[in-house]
Amino acid sequence: MRQIFISLFRKVFIPCGMVLFSLIAAVDLHAQQDAQYTQYMYNTVSVNPGYAGSRGNLSIAALHRSQWLGLEGAPKTQTLNIHSPIGYRGVGLGLSVVNDQIGPTSETYFDADFSYTINLAAEQRLSFGLKGSVHLLDIRFSELTTDPNNPDATLQQDIQNRLSPNVGAGVYYHTESFYAGLSVPRILETTHFEESSLSTAKERMNFYLITGYVWDFHPMWKFKPTLLTKMTLGAPLQVDVSANFMYNERFIMGAAYRWDAALSAMVGFHISPAFLIGLSYDRETTELGAAMYNDGSFEVILRYDFIRTIGNIKSPRFF
Repeated sequence: MRQIFISLFRKVFIPCGMVLFSLIAAVDLHAQQDAQYTQYMYNTVSVNPGYAGSRGNLSIAALHRSQWLGLEGAPKTQTLNIHSPIGYRGVGLGLSVVNDQIGPTSETYFDADFSYTINLAAEQRLSFGLKGSVHLLDIRFSELTTDPNNPDATLQQDIQNRLSPNVGAGVYYHTESFYAGLSVPRILETTHFEESSLSTAKERMNFYLITGYVWDFHPMWKFKPTLLTKMTLGAPLQVDVSANFMYNERFIMGAAYRWDAALSAMVGFHISPAFLIGLSYDRETTELGAAMYNDGSFEVILRYDFIRTIGNIKSPRFF
């Protein structure tokens, strides 16, 4: 089975990746991006299906993000995901729901993830993941009408529950102290509504590179730098760099920088080896950050692992 998947990687994943990068260079520049996360290191399955089941037990996480607090119509995101290895050796499955609201627009993704993991050597794992998605779109154009006595006819045709399917793929490698992944959660280009006097909304491929390392530099302290890079045609390159410290395998504190966009502070606490709560606060470094009614962005995540044998856990998993 291992030889089959290695062969598939060489013959399918690498050629497909080259084709995808060639295609993305040929399309136009009206891009729609995936939801944005500051605590992406605890929400990896949302961007890489290869992560499904990698924690070694059933894991469930819920996240809420309110962006640009105080600004009317600012983005709000909620995610709920559950994933686990299953009885078949090397197989992981996951389910996710992501709701993203911006002004009169509401998008909901229902995702199913499949992964297959190869044991390369002691504590070295390489996972291949596939994602299947169903996307629901609601746009309340009628809320944009500024003159109730003379409504714009083009703003009266709301979009309700427009459905579109999609697929994604990812590769995820990890050891006890290092991980790296490449993924494209949405491969198919989808036109969510037809060209008109308003505009068009097309979902483009978002390419993700995610990596991190855990350094035990003291018996009581761990240090983990992480990096997430997202590339979308027609949008600025997004680079998130973070540095977290963990004390006594319980308390987490750190900071992050989103290139040319925001500074973030992060804290976390392991209530138990199985239960993590994480908080983050972003402050934009752009002109938007100085807006009178912009109080920054806030994010909270709760994650629980259904650990079967506590004695086998050396310390809380950091990724």
